This record gives sequence, structure tokens and C-alpha cells, in this order.
Amino acid sequence: MSKLNRHYIFGYGSLINSLSRAVTGESGCVLPVKVSGYERSWSVMSPDFGMSSVAVVQREGAICNGVLVEVPESEIQHFDLRERGYQRSRIEAHQIQTYQEVELPEGTLWIYHACEIVAPTHTCPIALSYADVILAGCIEHGHDFALEFIALTKGWEYPALNDRDTPRYPRVQRQLHTPLLNRLVADVIRLSDDQLSASYDEGPAD
Repeated sequence: MSKLNRHYIFGYGSLINSLSRAVTGESGCVLPVKVSGYERSWSVMSPDFGMSSVAVVQREGAICNGVLVEVPESEIQHFDLRERGYQRSRIEAHQIQTYQEVELPEGTLWIYHACEIVAPTHTCPIALSYADVILAGCIEHGHDFALEFIALTKGWEYPALNDRDTPRYPRVQRQLHTPLLNRLVADVIRLSDDQLSASYDEGPAD
């Protein structure tokens, strides 16, 4: 495939998670990066599921971490369907900073973004079943990457729900190790220790 025909999607939410990406379509190499000019927040983007999602909007001076995922052109339609409700736009190479000393791949770079942020509500809260998938994906790139995701995401103060027993997120991953995920969000999410505890397979001890 020529460099001009290569496509990359910047994943900043559940697309960070390799298992979650695979549910949607084929993808190739993955590179952790930061993108400037976009700010990530919790927002009501999935009202049909009764939950909020993360979304980015253009914001001068803002920065967002995530992953660049190589996607065959034939697969983009599947990711468009997954990200319906968001707008797909091009981003430029100068907006991207890699974590490692590696050369940025050449190709067309895409981001799915929102036009506005709608604050989560008790009807559409931050659902742990969704946050768990994102954070598990972040951990694939290291604990510090996960902490940076939390720090670079606005809106943790809005209503949250432990829905692990009856997940609202359709691509839930029940095998996740919840104690580790709980420790990551304990200082930012509005749930007590008792409300955070529970469900899924507790997984292996870390």
C-alpha cells in the first residue's frame, strides 16, 4: 500500500482498547500520541444507551492523548458507523506528538469529534462499563498513559454509575480486573468505595 493511501484514525476513547477496536473492523499498527487543538470531555453522546461517552471538541491550546491506529480505507465505513454522532475530520501531522522517538507515519490522519459538549446527567451518566474499557486500553500503553488520560479528560465531576452488573455499554468487557480500574478513578469519579466495588470477573491479582 502506498503511503498516500494509508489512513490513520486517532482513537481517544474506547478505540484505544485493542479488543474493542477488533469488534468493529480490521486495523494495523498502533502508535500512542498526543494531539493538540482538541479537548476531551465526558459528554452525552450515547443517549440511546443511557450513558455518556468521551468526545473531543476543537479548542486552541488544548491537548489530548490517545493512539493513532492504521485502518484500511475499506474499513473506514465500519468505524464511521461505530462513531455515528461524531464528525470525522482530518488532522495535520504538525498537531501530533509521539511518545517515543519514532517517526510519524505518512498518510491521511482522521479524528472523530463533536461540535459541542453536553454535560452528563443522572439519566446519561458516566458508565463504568464504558470507562473500564477505555482505561483498560490505556493500560496497554502503560500506567502513566492511563493517568494522563484521566488528567486530560474533563467532566469527571458529573454523575457516574456503576453499571457493571447490568452494563449499558454494548461493547462491555467482563473479564477486566476491576480493583486496578477502581484505583485509577477513585480520586476523580463521584462514587463511594462501596459503589465502586463489584462485578465482572475480579481477574488476576496485580
